[in-house]
Amino acid sequence: MISAEQQLKEIEGIIQNALREDIGSGDHSTLACIPTSARGKAALLVKESGYISGLEFAQKVFAALSQDIVFEPLQEDGAYAEKGSIAFTVEGPSHILLQAERLVLNAMQRMSGITTKTRAYVAQLEGTKTRLLDTRKTTPGIRALEKWAVRLGGGVNHRFALYDAIMLKDNHIDFCGGMDQAILATKNYLKQHEFNLPIIVEARDFDEIKAILKHNGITRILIDNFSIKDTKKAVALIGDHCQTESSGMINLQTIRDYALCGVDFVSCGAITHSVQNLDLSLKAIND
Repeated sequence: MISAEQQLKEIEGIIQNALREDIGSGDHSTLACIPTSARGKAALLVKESGYISGLEFAQKVFAALSQDIVFEPLQEDGAYAEKGSIAFTVEGPSHILLQAERLVLNAMQRMSGITTKTRAYVAQLEGTKTRLLDTRKTTPGIRALEKWAVRLGGGVNHRFALYDAIMLKDNHIDFCGGMDQAILATKNYLKQHEFNLPIIVEARDFDEIKAILKHNGITRILIDNFSIKDTKKAVALIGDHCQTESSGMINLQTIRDYALCGVDFVSCGAITHSVQNLDLSLKAIND
């Protein structure tokens, strides 16, 4: 996993790039009709019930544009909010509120949608030892936000990117010439470069699981696209050799059945790649 410092750097980069993309040479709509001295206040309205996330991010966006901002959160990140409630109020230069509006809404609607969906999946795991993992199936450029939203929904982040864990999948194994070759080459690579990275290996069938079990130092076996019946057998075969993870065919209807097989983790791309944004709106308050 990446460090808290790296995550903060990712968030700051997202903010700067998004503001560059949106404001460019200037917010001419605002510049044309609102004096630069004007001050205003706005509220984030929840127009659809769900789990709200991204308040801390929103505060960072406003702060990136001006220190002359009063931000008051009225909900907690990751908490349930009813339709009609207010998530936060913000007061400051009107120009700043308008420049930040779209970025704040885009991010919070997306993050809240992910958190809400993650909560639904996590609820299906209640009473089991299994934890929900996200994947790298994220929107390019805003992965840090989407994985943040997963955590706020009770999920667990898988590796952040290609650099913070080894994950040998089907194409790695096939390109390398087989399971043994891929694992041995990986161990040599880590030793040569003095890297201390977890090793996760995908198995497509029982023969591949048996091949993986011949090697020590494997962090987790990814039991990919196995039926419920075969997943139970796979978990029994692996035992306490390493962690287990089910992937493929995981949805709200199947996730609990896979968890009851005894796997440590289930991973699901849908919690980030197939999400409906939560309906939110930033509206001016006229005191």
